[in-house]
Amino acid sequence: MASELIVDHREKALNLLKADAEKILKLIKVQMDNLTMPQCPLYEDVLDTQMFGLSREIDFAVRLGLIDKKTGKDILEELEKELSALHEASLKK
Repeated sequence: MASELIVDHREKALNLLKADAEKILKLIKVQMDNLTMPQCPLYEDVLDTQMFGLSREIDFAVRLGLIDKKTGKDILEELEKELSALHEASLKK
């Protein structure tokens, strides 16, 4: 029973972190769709703040033993790749 609870908490933590990463991506897409360019300080502030917050969430989950460091790093790297692709696409418009 205890091991099932641990696995359940780990799955929930991973799902929440991935959902938060997706929210950041959607937030940036909305900003770009509303003509906020990547060079805009508002865009940079939102992105920096959101990425910092997510990295702190991931650090907390790692410290609790809910995810391992590599998984947390993978979440951030995947989000950074998607944001980079979005940025590239916006420059081509």
